[in-house]
Amino acid sequence: MGSPDSPDSLELDELMPWSVRPLRTGRSWVAGPDPAALRARWERLAAAEGAEQERLFRPSRSRTPHTAVAALPGRSATGAGSSTATGAGTAAGTGRFAREPGACPDPVRILHGPFDEQWLLPDHRLIDAARPELWRVSDEQQLFAVEHGYVPQAQATGLAPAPALSVTHLLPDGHSPAGRPGRIRPLYRRPGATDPNLAPGLLAVVRARLDPEATPEAVLAWTLAAAVPTPSGCRVPLPADAEVWAAGVELGEELVRLRLRGARGGERTRLPGGRRPYVRAALPARPPGIAYDAEAEALVIGEGRISPVPAAAWEFTVSGVRVLELWFGRRAAAAVGAVPEGADADGLDAVGARGWTPEWTSELLELITVLALLDGLRPRREALAARLAGAALISREELRAAGVLPVPASARRPASVLGHQEEGPEGQFALL
Repeated sequence: MGSPDSPDSLELDELMPWSVRPLRTGRSWVAGPDPAALRARWERLAAAEGAEQERLFRPSRSRTPHTAVAALPGRSATGAGSSTATGAGTAAGTGRFAREPGACPDPVRILHGPFDEQWLLPDHRLIDAARPELWRVSDEQQLFAVEHGYVPQAQATGLAPAPALSVTHLLPDGHSPAGRPGRIRPLYRRPGATDPNLAPGLLAVVRARLDPEATPEAVLAWTLAAAVPTPSGCRVPLPADAEVWAAGVELGEELVRLRLRGARGGERTRLPGGRRPYVRAALPARPPGIAYDAEAEALVIGEGRISPVPAAAWEFTVSGVRVLELWFGRRAAAAVGAVPEGADADGLDAVGARGWTPEWTSELLELITVLALLDGLRPRREALAARLAGAALISREELRAAGVLPVPASARRPASVLGHQEEGPEGQFALL
């Protein structure tokens, strides 16, 4: 039967075998919710010299102001040692920051954790482990799946309050609000939506048994709808029934649409029946906290109010953490210039605070809508889980006979040959 502990249920690692560890910035000031603050931090660091620049930089074993590194793939470098700059916007240098920092690179949008869209300074000299293999395959056709951290008490019903995975078109950092950080799995191993990151032969089995028109995106949609978190990682039952598969893919496609928030030509998210959340009273520049008025269905932020906010959006959790509280707390801290624990109070984390921004208000309204709509899909997710519990699965024996299992070691490694140059340290080029 199709329960997650069934011996025929696949590990996510068997379904999408190539995965990458989460990004490790090494210093909190390189990312945040406000791109203007990131630019201001860069300018202060670039203007500093000697010991002061060293202090602001916050060196680690991997990065100091004197480290020379390769450019991030897809981000043509400028500055010391560079002869070209063909990427979109201003890109980062590859020479030593202390010698020639160059112009501030344009901050890029990333997904911080499951729902928090933030910004990152895309300069490889500033980031301990930027995971270049992810940047190499990130383009307008790529999607990324990221596991959420496993929290035992969140699994009381056998189904997490939120899907066990995030799917995003943005570069994800793999952060988890609680539990073990999730590995990042691109849908494609190469740019241009080529070489699906699926176990070799799996798509052929799905097309033969379930849907002759199945695409890699359909497999990803099924995974998002059906994956169940376990202590050892997500498990994904693969049904033998085409009707169960079709229902799961349809649900998963709706989950993906909501996660993308209108990107890739999709429609912006809207609550049914005209129940759009509005700002009823302006939010303060430096909000003191957030609370929920259940009777009025309103978020209370100092003197500010937003309503209607469905209770389901306020109570929506991932890995046991309330999403709206976590999202708000990060921006409230940035608005007052709060410094993360362990950081320098006079360091770059405190630079650039300019109060609560209109962009954050718009993002908050959109996040409320997305969470409410995702919760509205919970009955369909529970119905799918119930159907799977009594459904036959494509067996491991069949997958072994088809050559899908065991997954070859080569499928767990990134594609090794890409037909473009990347700039190495001090402007030297290498062909991958």
